[in-house]
Amino acid sequence: MNALITPAPRRAIRELPEELISQIAAGEVVERPASVVRELVDNALDAGASQVTVRLAAGGVRLISVEDDGSGIAREELALALRRHATSKIESLADLEAVSTMGFRGEALAAIASVAELCLLSRTAGQASAFLLDARSGELRPAARATGTTVEVKELFFSTPARRKFLKSDATELAHCVEAVRRHALARPDVGFAIWHEGRLVEQWRPASREQRLSDVLGPELVERSVTVEYHTGAIRSDGRHALRVWGLAGIPDAARSRADQQFAYVNGRFVRDKVLAHAARSAYEDVLHGQRQPVYALYLDIDPARVDVNVHPTKIEVRFRDSREVHQAVRHAVENALAAPRAGAAVAPAGAIPADAAAGTSVQPFMAWGQPGMNFGAADGHRVSDLSALWGASTLDRVPADETARPQAMALPEGDWPLGRAIAQLQGIYILAENREGLVIVDMHAAHERIVYERLKRQMDSSRAIGGATRGLASQPLLIPATFAATPQEIATAESGAAALAALGLDITAFSPRTLAVRAVPTSVAQGDAVELARSVLAELAQHDASTVIERAQNELLGTMACHGAVRANRSLTIDEMNALLRQMEETERSDQCNHGRPTWRQLTVRELDALFLRGR
Repeated sequence: MNALITPAPRRAIRELPEELISQIAAGEVVERPASVVRELVDNALDAGASQVTVRLAAGGVRLISVEDDGSGIAREELALALRRHATSKIESLADLEAVSTMGFRGEALAAIASVAELCLLSRTAGQASAFLLDARSGELRPAARATGTTVEVKELFFSTPARRKFLKSDATELAHCVEAVRRHALARPDVGFAIWHEGRLVEQWRPASREQRLSDVLGPELVERSVTVEYHTGAIRSDGRHALRVWGLAGIPDAARSRADQQFAYVNGRFVRDKVLAHAARSAYEDVLHGQRQPVYALYLDIDPARVDVNVHPTKIEVRFRDSREVHQAVRHAVENALAAPRAGAAVAPAGAIPADAAAGTSVQPFMAWGQPGMNFGAADGHRVSDLSALWGASTLDRVPADETARPQAMALPEGDWPLGRAIAQLQGIYILAENREGLVIVDMHAAHERIVYERLKRQMDSSRAIGGATRGLASQPLLIPATFAATPQEIATAESGAAALAALGLDITAFSPRTLAVRAVPTSVAQGDAVELARSVLAELAQHDASTVIERAQNELLGTMACHGAVRANRSLTIDEMNALLRQMEETERSDQCNHGRPTWRQLTVRELDALFLRGR
């Protein structure tokens, strides 16, 4: 039998000592040396600094010194700057609801001073000399320094040794400090940053353009494997900006990593960790990145400060949006649009470039049409073919449907400027080999055609929903002779309960007998595929979802399955004309750089790379 627990004696309610209050508050702001670095760099940027230098010792535990060339702090304000909730950045509730500075809470310096030895050295432009304030003793004396501020923090957590034990090795803490400055460097390319550790220069980023700073911080290879993001919506604000703008870089699926350590999101220049932004960015990769791979991106959100609350957490790394749904859609559309444009054009010319002999009377469209009426494809024997249906069959690559005629048409490029080049051979019935100006292009023909069919199925589905607000479903083609197959009880039950969902997908699957199903119609775009195999695959996926919501919850998965069965199979022998037709389709189809499973559909080998393989020029 457990012994009775004696209740603790009642304690009287009393006010906490000011020092203990400060240390409790410091625990919310200062977690490790990197927290101090982040707060001090925030202050330096708010002071208008053009150069910030961070000096560290023992990973920031023994010393953190942040120097800037900003406006400085006046002598009479130095002592006030160390008091809790003293700040020059806000004065009223209205200011708090539209914060435009990095700092605003007035907590950082006071919190740091309560857990470390802090000295504040500063000079304004109008002062004859700088002044040094020792936070521990309160001593204020003249010192030498140019205009700006230096904050020196020594022996972090000396007054709270229990917290100091939770710190990691010096190398680990240094890495966190460098990452904190790196995040600022990505947001402020106009400011130079330098990091010194134990007297050695660790990192340095000089003032540069946005593009150069991204390359300097993220690395040129990662930037080269990214696409530009630019999206805006809403009315123009009084400052001339759009109500909501998303810009930056999004890594192509090939650049994805196993960890989410290269994902940077900023709101009005402030690095944040926000579930809305992270989910929106990840969802934009759904169609091109599968499994546990993590996308790479640096996304910047410019929004009216009154529409975002940055006063959520003392570390200021979390935010709350007034309309999170609008922000989510904006970020998702921004990244989706950037990833959708085929990158094949980059194989020959910079994005958006127009060949000189094709510029007259043409215009570059961001997304090109499914069909290319009037566009000729060169053939090896000199004759030309202009109808894709004649090459691939009217049921697979059909002529442009009536509801797609309004889509912009592809730009008629001269033969030599085709991004994916001219087909020259087929390898092992799997790959297409093509020649362009840069060298050799290798295409996985099944993966590429699978994406083409998939994108068309999605457009047809979207178009069917948009007309009159009712869902017509995909165009369907009845089979002259129904394809029957022995079905399991679950397949029969799924076909009966999911009849409406199947119809929306262009499939007519009904019971032929108690143990047999008959496929009576299939989507027009995959009519040449194996009807029975298609039916089995769709029924298997449909069984995992509620039939009443399958189109909304699993549309892309089902369409992907259908596209896979409708795509040209490996080991099918293609003519040069057929290969060229597929290449032209890839150049105009959104997301054609990856198949539905996230694998690349083509690769470029330049002449220089080929020369290296054969040791030419050595």
